[in-house]
Amino acid sequence: MRRTDHARRQRVTSPGHTRRRFLTGLGVTSIASVAHSAPAVLRDAERGLEAEYLFAPGLTYLNTAALGPTPRAVLDRTWEAWLELESNPVNMAYGNGPTVAAADRARAHAADLLGCSADEILITRSTTDAMNSVAQGMRLRPGDRVLTSDQEHEGGRAGWQYRARRDGVRLDVVPIAPTDHDPQAIVQRFAAAITPDTKILSVSHVITSTGLRMPIADLALLARRHGIFCIVDGAQAVGQIEVNVKALGCHAYAAAGHKWLMGPKGTGLLYVSREAASIEPIQWEYGRTFIANSIGMGSLPLAVGLAHAIEAMKTRGMASVERHNSALRDRAYAGLMEMRRVQVVSVPPGPLATALIAARLPAELDSERVKNTLRDKHGVIVKMIEKHWFNGIRLSPHVFNTEADVDTALRAIRAELAI
Repeated sequence: MRRTDHARRQRVTSPGHTRRRFLTGLGVTSIASVAHSAPAVLRDAERGLEAEYLFAPGLTYLNTAALGPTPRAVLDRTWEAWLELESNPVNMAYGNGPTVAAADRARAHAADLLGCSADEILITRSTTDAMNSVAQGMRLRPGDRVLTSDQEHEGGRAGWQYRARRDGVRLDVVPIAPTDHDPQAIVQRFAAAITPDTKILSVSHVITSTGLRMPIADLALLARRHGIFCIVDGAQAVGQIEVNVKALGCHAYAAAGHKWLMGPKGTGLLYVSREAASIEPIQWEYGRTFIANSIGMGSLPLAVGLAHAIEAMKTRGMASVERHNSALRDRAYAGLMEMRRVQVVSVPPGPLATALIAARLPAELDSERVKNTLRDKHGVIVKMIEKHWFNGIRLSPHVFNTEADVDTALRAIRAELAI
């Protein structure tokens, strides 16, 4: 390499100088300052985070179920891949270029996490994107029926609504009340709702509103016994509980990269079983790789970052993650149960519980206003439950949270309930 080329490459890959220049050019100097000034709150020995996350000082973040924070190490790996890509875009992004090769390895890491093979994994932009790919890639005729629940996230049901509007597919909805914690009763209701025209059973692994862990293995077995496909929305599962798609027995499983896996924003996963030949995502028309003529130019740096995030989660170990999150969730559950003016609707501690914990608020306290007050007055970030489910809030602690975070949130909620 000529001296001038070497010098130019050194300038391009100098992370401090280039990152500041890039962020400033985008008009987000506040992000750059956060990234380089390690907020004092993150140096607190009690938190022990060693500035790995870029939270604003004083923020108590308990909303991973909506969007997880991406650790500094994952951001750095993503940025490194982006710089590498831009050093010679065509050579790095096509054929056997190192950046596209690194991005394609995300499929192998995801497959290892989910217990399947890499050629059964499609990298997507989100869980919604993955669910839409399944809905669009299935052979359905007018009058075919899709069986789902009334607890599905909009992103999990949009694809089926699209097929209903466009192609005359019919949707059947099984009700699951917020306090319905009986998995066998839920399975029985699904079984009773199956008709000769039912082709698909589409359901969440973890209910987004309450955190209930659904009996997916039983539902998948039910589907198989009736010769129908089981499609799972795993947005609230992958990265917070152990997920083995082969053990579950589902035909397709969609997941987010930017929630519990804490990968770059705009990443997701789709598993499609090799045996489910009737599920044909258009992205695989010309091959099951990250970049193909039927996919186009995906976001290589984000895929590389996702691979790094998955590796980090596997290093932590899902059993360890579940223990940590369960302890915090149970602490929040106990604290909320002591509050006279709220009704905890999530399942008690036990095998059906996950890190999501939700509570119904008194009718006179608007959930959106409470959420905003917790944020603006107390620096506590929680989720407002969608109003069509119930008037409530949801906490979702993850690996970066501590008992002190949960206690801070409980104190803030008590203060607002006293108003």
